[in-house]
Amino acid sequence: MQNPYLPYPVRIDDILIETEDKNLKTFKFVFLNPEDEERFSYTSGQFAELSVTGKGEIPIGIASSPTEKGFIMFTVNKVGLVSSYLHAMKPGDLMGVRGPLGNCFPWDGMEGKHIVIIGGGFAFTTLRSSIVLMLDPANRGRFKDIHVIYGARSPGMLLYKEEIQAWEKRDDIHVHITVDATDDPDWKYNTGFVPTITEQKAPPGNADTYAIVCGPPIMIKFTQPVLDNLGYDSDHIIMSLENRMKCGIGMCGRCNIGKAFVCKDGPVFTLAQLNQMPKEY
Repeated sequence: MQNPYLPYPVRIDDILIETEDKNLKTFKFVFLNPEDEERFSYTSGQFAELSVTGKGEIPIGIASSPTEKGFIMFTVNKVGLVSSYLHAMKPGDLMGVRGPLGNCFPWDGMEGKHIVIIGGGFAFTTLRSSIVLMLDPANRGRFKDIHVIYGARSPGMLLYKEEIQAWEKRDDIHVHITVDATDDPDWKYNTGFVPTITEQKAPPGNADTYAIVCGPPIMIKFTQPVLDNLGYDSDHIIMSLENRMKCGIGMCGRCNIGKAFVCKDGPVFTLAQLNQMPKEY
């Protein structure tokens, strides 16, 4: 039985600077031991702990899709000790990944349904994983229409730009990109906050439609009433929380909301579930 506190050794295979401020980088890791990759069996929506010897570890959503083999991918914001040290590392450096942890988006329950992906800022990581999962040829037929609404503060803060352009060229996904504001005369997408664009672009809610929402708390706060007005049931609104997670396995007690632990019982919850919890998220 794998020790839940013991990370798998990985090597940094590639690093991509995502944003113009260089504070968001995507790291592609490969496992040193092939059998560890098999053990690290995950689904879109889960997270892992990135472990740097002598510095600590941080919980980060998995940005790669389980349909992408031979590597795992994480997009990391430079905000603290561990993430700053990680940003200074180079391809070829060794570190650890512990997981996968938490639950995933309810893929079996969403099969045969319309899916609306709503994301803001660097919380788009697990949503990137979800889009790649659904667009895989083996999975695309399992879902009906896919809408993606994704926003950032400015064009230079958008993630996964090349992939977004590739998605736009497809006829089996509807991509709606927005930024809060821009003075770029060549900007061809939407301008406005994510809740406003959601109101304009999202399809109406019904029994066949699910919304997956990830983003900063202020975005989530103002997107909820928009989805309510569009007719989405609270059990069809799926949210992913990041709430002071530390150990990742429900032992340290830092991430509890009432009786639930975000790291173990989540981080994915329906709005119906969250409505039964104390308003601490």
